[in-house]
Amino acid sequence: MRLAYYPGCVAQESGKELDMATRWVCRALGIELVAFPSFSCCGSGFVDEANEVLNVALNARNLAIAEKAGLDLLTICSTCQGMLTLANVRLADPKVKARVDAALGPLGIHYGGSTKVKHLLRVLTEDIGVEAIRAKVVRPLAGLKVGAFYGCHLLRPSDEMQWQTGEEPHAFEDLLTAVGADPVYYRGRVMCCGFPIQFVKPETASRIAGRQIEDAKAHGADAMATPCPLCHISLDAYQNQAAKAVGHRLDMPVFHLPQVVGLALGATPEELGLPRHLVPTDPAVAKIGRPVRA
Repeated sequence: MRLAYYPGCVAQESGKELDMATRWVCRALGIELVAFPSFSCCGSGFVDEANEVLNVALNARNLAIAEKAGLDLLTICSTCQGMLTLANVRLADPKVKARVDAALGPLGIHYGGSTKVKHLLRVLTEDIGVEAIRAKVVRPLAGLKVGAFYGCHLLRPSDEMQWQTGEEPHAFEDLLTAVGADPVYYRGRVMCCGFPIQFVKPETASRIAGRQIEDAKAHGADAMATPCPLCHISLDAYQNQAAKAVGHRLDMPVFHLPQVVGLALGATPEELGLPRHLVPTDPAVAKIGRPVRA
């Protein structure tokens, strides 16, 4: 399988461990990632709020780059997934498409609309398949209770994302079960992490993140895992602020999606960038031990 690799902004800078883990897991599963340095930011939170058509054009350009190479596009960020997918949806409007074509035409870029946008979670659970991944597990995550945290944009708006329900998704839990972990079901797993208002109302954002972590912990989670680097920032990097907002320590390790899979497939914590996390993951990793077979 060959895919145009769209890492997004965070995985290339503050969240480089996500890129490390993604590349390790894809090599282990035979997924060839084709890099395109000319990809640009998806514009979420900035361009999309200022100029919707410009934001669609920005993402249509990214999609056109993958289309020209004859590849579908792999994302590892729920927010990028949302922006790129919604660009495809909005381009179905003839008026929007005409304005986007007019913006891209002078650059010699044309997007025909054929690029499929695939988040890593969908690639793992649908294209590779949970049973194929289960067969490659060398370090079952037995005894580790993990609360999946989906975030907003991977599931919503559901009529445009056209995937699992935003209320009762199961793909991440299916994957956790395949790698030997015990998935934890809790209400907060489909709620917002607070990141969208982190720079406007930081206290409110921290309180939101703290409540989601509390919810996972109350249901027995030893760790959380998310398919979105922005959620990871809220839950891991800002966990100290979240703890202050709820009035007590949280001490919740938070994994990126490919880190959980990578551990089960035999990667070391260092290969997956776990030492980069602000909340130590050692207590969670200690629960699963060493690989049981080569």
